[in-house]
Amino acid sequence: MTEDLPIVIEIVDAREKIDELLPHVDEMVQEGLVTLEKVEVIKYRANEPE
Repeated sequence: MTEDLPIVIEIVDAREKIDELLPHVDEMVQEGLVTLEKVEVIKYRANEPE
């Protein structure tokens, strides 16, 4: 089995925070594709702290 498998990382956050992260991503990604997509969040659920 190959060790060169594709990977997908998805991050949903405010545009400002994504803009801060992009230079770091650029340093880490030597080969591949980075995309930025607009999304519409339909529902968000989180566990409430006990």
